[in-house]
Amino acid sequence: MKKIIQYTLLALLMAIAPGAWAQHTLGITGGLGASTARFYPKYEMKPLIGDMNFGISWRYYSLPRFVGAVGVDLEFMQRGFSHGYSYSSSIDDRGEEIREYNFYTRHLNSIMLPIVWQPHVYLAKNHVRLYLEAALTFSYNFGGDYKYEDTGITGPYDWRLERDNRWNYGLAGGGGFALLFGRYELGVRARYYFGYADLMRNMNKYYDNATDGAENPFLTTPLRSPIDNLNLSVTLAYRFNKEGFEEWFYKPPKRDRSSKEFRFQQGTSTSGR
Repeated sequence: MKKIIQYTLLALLMAIAPGAWAQHTLGITGGLGASTARFYPKYEMKPLIGDMNFGISWRYYSLPRFVGAVGVDLEFMQRGFSHGYSYSSSIDDRGEEIREYNFYTRHLNSIMLPIVWQPHVYLAKNHVRLYLEAALTFSYNFGGDYKYEDTGITGPYDWRLERDNRWNYGLAGGGGFALLFGRYELGVRARYYFGYADLMRNMNKYYDNATDGAENPFLTTPLRSPIDNLNLSVTLAYRFNKEGFEEWFYKPPKRDRSSKEFRFQQGTSTSGR
């Protein structure tokens, strides 16, 4: 795991160093979020709120004809899900069943690597930047804990190769704004991470939890178990170029709008009269 982080940081430095005076920024982010898992078949779920996230980001700002910025983030995230694994029921006055669920909550840690495209526009004479973003994400999951709501049983989560997937991938999208002052950019960003890979291996590979410890509440693992999260973060970036981005001063070439004279020739008769 340490080698993955070291290689990623080295790649970022190699990308920045050759043109640090030009179109690059390096920033930090931090904030809170909410997460859940999309189990199939469907289970009773509730989101986890207050997960922490922080990281670093590198951006390259292109000329207007390429629309916006591209870059890479390296983020630490707390994620998880809360699953209603058991319930008690009662019947109301209308004869309908009311269920009171007991929840099993699991937290996990993730190292997330989004590869980002960020179209944007500038306002207020380049002092405000509004942007949207789309990203392809790769993540590595580790650590974490679990807790049963009704019994209070808790402990560190034991990752097992035959049950758990540490590597995940997905997509992300969002947007935000930033205020520019001097060579700094301070802003707020909202981003939704949509997972595609399963957090747990499906029942074709792993069926029975009879030999598991208390960390696994499932009688049979779900067929699908991707994990999603929504993060709200504060961003602070530093621009290496003192003068500003080239796109601020870029002027498209003027088109030649000089009038052209069109002549319509009138046909002439070739008769011998």
